[in-house]
Amino acid sequence: MQVMRATVIHGPHDVRLETVPDPVIQRPTDAVVRVVAACVCGSDLWSYRGVRPTTEPGRIGHEFVGVVEEVGADVRSVRPGQFVIAPFSIADNTCVHCRHGVHTSCEQLAWWGSPDHDGVPSDAGQGEYVRVPLADGTLVATPEQPSSELLPHVLSLSDVMGTGHHAARAAQVGPGSTVVVVGDGAVGLCAVIAARRLGAERVVAMSRHADRQALAQRFGATDVVAERGPDGVARVRDLLDGIGADCVLECVGTKESMQQALDSARPGGRVGFVGVPAGGPELPVQQMFSTNVSVAGGVAPVRGYIPELLEDVWSGAIQPGLVFDLVLPLAEVAEAYAAMDERRAIKSMLLP
Repeated sequence: MQVMRATVIHGPHDVRLETVPDPVIQRPTDAVVRVVAACVCGSDLWSYRGVRPTTEPGRIGHEFVGVVEEVGADVRSVRPGQFVIAPFSIADNTCVHCRHGVHTSCEQLAWWGSPDHDGVPSDAGQGEYVRVPLADGTLVATPEQPSSELLPHVLSLSDVMGTGHHAARAAQVGPGSTVVVVGDGAVGLCAVIAARRLGAERVVAMSRHADRQALAQRFGATDVVAERGPDGVARVRDLLDGIGADCVLECVGTKESMQQALDSARPGGRVGFVGVPAGGPELPVQQMFSTNVSVAGGVAPVRGYIPELLEDVWSGAIQPGLVFDLVLPLAEVAEAYAAMDERRAIKSMLLP
């Protein structure tokens, strides 16, 4: 049996590049993809930091793009040689939930690195090759192989750009909206792009870091607020006619960030949340009842958003791949994690 290299997490602050068996077609609906680029997600850091316990060593990574090497007998929508985007969840794209646009509730839903719908272990994305279950429903082919300059922007469609877009859609951002983005990680920065793309007139990025503030402004943020808590709310209201934002995009996932979002919305405003719950976020129903602030969102069904967003990425209308400010070979995956954990990088891109 041949072996390839892939990232394996052993415990807190312990990720290693190890040899693992090469993936093979196991069902007629599978494909095998050669990974051209992958990346580290902010949600991967919850396992890396030990917030989400690792009980035994396992594969990790759920964002990748690459070239189809082989397909099963029943695969029709992709073929060997095509460049494809793999969203962060596996879906059939045909069930009732997928047809409603909620691919992350697919009746055959599976996650990279976990058993698939039928209990067969799935590969994870931070490796050299990946077996893709339900290839017809999961993978999205690009018009052609992207250039090296376009590659990071295409990679962002596997998660962060679609997740930022989901926050904006959940908050019903539209032409003329005033928007506050809570969180200056890769998802929050992509949410700035999404808000402007959907027609927001004013976008306030809440950020304390100069490099992220600069990127938010490059993406279209009209204002930056560094304050937090009541001071941050007061500053937001000062900027937005004393009433708060029409739409607030919560892109962190803590109790404090959700409260910041709710407090920053105007009466009757909307909060779109996509931050992975990690710090006990709660909804103060009495406050929501009193202010008529609504909350919507959740895990982003990025598979459904890829075709739409790919057009703008391919044309150069949006450049979400600028969030990748650290590019490393897969052999240096431990540094890719450490740099994000220590906030020396916004998002790390890995090249096998």
